[in-house]
Amino acid sequence: MLQQIISHTPLYVWAILAFLVQRGIAASRDRTTTLRAAAIIPLVMAGLALQEIGRRFGLTPVSVSAWLAGVAVGAAIAWQLGARAVVAVDRAAGVVTQRGSWLPLVLMLGVFCGRYALAVAGAMAPALLDNALCAMTASLVLGLLNGLLLGRVLRCVQACTVAVR
Repeated sequence: MLQQIISHTPLYVWAILAFLVQRGIAASRDRTTTLRAAAIIPLVMAGLALQEIGRRFGLTPVSVSAWLAGVAVGAAIAWQLGARAVVAVDRAAGVVTQRGSWLPLVLMLGVFCGRYALAVAGAMAPALLDNALCAMTASLVLGLLNGLLLGRVLRCVQACTVAVR
């Protein structure tokens, strides 16, 4: 069964996985980026999660509320854990230097696997996706992962804001 699942996966999915792994490995090293560049992957991952939730469950009040709750909890956790994530801010150049971490790789792979699992479930057991508990759980988990990614960006924004004062 696993072989069938993998063989029916479009090639572009594996290209996306390779890209995410490459970005995650890059995030494991200290790096200097603009705020805009730091926000791209978290915002894209949030958009992809919302797209999958909308495709599988519809953007209903239940699914969107669960996703937003997950984002809020994830961002709060990332905020607390990310106090030392930003090493330096260079306002003149408009860049921040962040400590390397393997967490972005884990989170991006989590969103990827969540979307992949929903696609497989939709193909193999479509009735499962009609369940409100499934919609709420999947939306909450994807939101939590998105919030953890976005929380790191919020720390960068906060560091830049503090540097201005």
